[in-house]
Amino acid sequence: MRAVVARVLRASVTVDGAVVGALDAPGLLVLLGIHRDDPARVGTPDDPVPTMARKLHGLRILRGEGSCADTGAGLLVVSQFTLYGDTRKGRRPSWSAAAPGEEAERLVADVVAELRARGASVATGVFGAEMAVASVNDGPVTVLVEV
Repeated sequence: MRAVVARVLRASVTVDGAVVGALDAPGLLVLLGIHRDDPARVGTPDDPVPTMARKLHGLRILRGEGSCADTGAGLLVVSQFTLYGDTRKGRRPSWSAAAPGEEAERLVADVVAELRARGASVATGVFGAEMAVASVNDGPVTVLVEV
């Protein structure tokens, strides 16, 4: 499981002209990719779902080295299978490392549920939709989180 996490002043996701998820205050925009091997790890000691949720909620990259857990800042989670695009050969990325849609959708929803169970305020995009993601980065601060 891989996430690109940006500290933002605000962010939103629009589908078919309607805003479906937004952060109207400082928080984290999370682009979340699911690897094809991640579903087999669920329920094992290295289960990526609670680990990713814990890392995202506790990541100390907000102003003053705060985290969403410390400050109550929200997260906007957007599924992003392209994070597993392989560009080592040729000019067309291979998506073979990304989890199949049904499994990826379930694990993205599980991470969101785990974040909410930790008390996080979470907005989301729409899995599989053509989304317009807008953000005003803060810093900018952007990190890669892998579990």
